[in-house]
Parts: sequence; structure tokens; C-alpha cells
Amino acid sequence: MSEKLKIHSVRDAEFRRYGRVVRDFDCTQLLELLGRTPLPQEGTVYVASDEALEKLDAFKQIQSLEFGGIPIQIGYCNGINHRLNALEYHRSSEVNIAADDLILLLGLEQDVDPETHRYDTSLVQAFLVPAGTMVELYATTLHYAPCSVNGRPFRNAIVLPRGTNLPLRSPAEGKGEIRLLFAANKWLIAHPDSGLGADGAFCGLEGENIEVN
Repeated sequence: MSEKLKIHSVRDAEFRRYGRVVRDFDCTQLLELLGRTPLPQEGTVYVASDEALEKLDAFKQIQSLEFGGIPIQIGYCNGINHRLNALEYHRSSEVNIAADDLILLLGLEQDVDPETHRYDTSLVQAFLVPAGTMVELYATTLHYAPCSVNGRPFRNAIVLPRGTNLPLRSPAEGKGEIRLLFAANKWLIAHPDSGLGADGAFCGLEGENIEVN
């Protein structure tokens, strides 16, 4: 792991500014089905909406209890990842359900420079999400793909308002924050070393492209 990077737990007080642990929710059925989803041994796979996961009773419970009844989607991000690469945010909370131990690299939208839309990666904090844990990340929390613990692959369910992360119907053009709009309900700031600039991402992360080994 990066020398100066301290790994907190999502149960520590430091996590409260970024989100909360969702307690007293039975994720057993969802985690069992998530365990059958693809698990790359190199890189990650992201599926925004998985039909099988969305047929579970847990889908309706999360929709009601965590999103107040609005249309949602459940997908997953699985695989192996070691680098920050980018940070994104939505106009909504995101719920993560970890089937395996994983690390989230998090920041605050409030720390993005309002004029340049750049962000200093030295402000990022790391949090261990133990297997079986369900967390809500607030709308103002910067995040991206989870990182592996000790190089092991992970499976992570991701719940968001329906349509989030789908391709934009038309490219975002203009100045200001609109430059960050990378997909539907997805504002993204990439690190220059990530390679995402070639896909049109705004490369506004300054400092180390944090690595977790």
C-alpha cells in the first residue's frame, strides 16, 4: 500500500462524513447470488443492472428503505484493482454490499476546486469494508472502483438510481462542471496516469495515483 496511506474501517468515526454502515438488513440471499457473478482475475468488470439480482426480495427492500421508492438498479463491480485512477460522484447516494473484503478510496466533493474542478489526491482516505457489510455512500462522496485487499479479487454489489452510469444520450459540452459529466448521473475526475483521458474523461486529479497493493 502507499506508504502514507492509513486504512480506516467503515465502522470508524472518520467514515461518518462519507457515509454510513447500513445495519439490520439481511443480505444473505443477495450475497449468495452475487457470489455466482463473474470474477475476473485481472482488472474489473462493471455491470450497472443485473436482472437476477433485481428479482430478489432484497431489491424491493433496498428500493423502499434506502431510496424512498424511486426506481433503482442493482449491479456489481468485481475483480482486482490496485489504483485510484479516478474519482466520481452522483446526485444521489450509492449503496455498496461487499461480498469480499475490499477497500474504498474516498474524498469529498466539497474539496474539489470550484473554479478549476481539480482535486488533490493527498486528501483521499481509505476504508476497509469487511465481507458482508452494506454501506451507503453519500451523494457528496467521491469514490470509484474498490481496491483489493492483499491482492485478492472482490465482488461488490452496487445500488443506484436507475439509469446511472449508462452512456450519455449526447456528449456533454461546455465549460465548468459539465466537463466532468462522463455518463448518466456520473461526474468523473480522472488521474492523468489512468488512461481515461483517451475516453474523454476530464483529467483533474493532481498528486499521486494512489496504489493499494
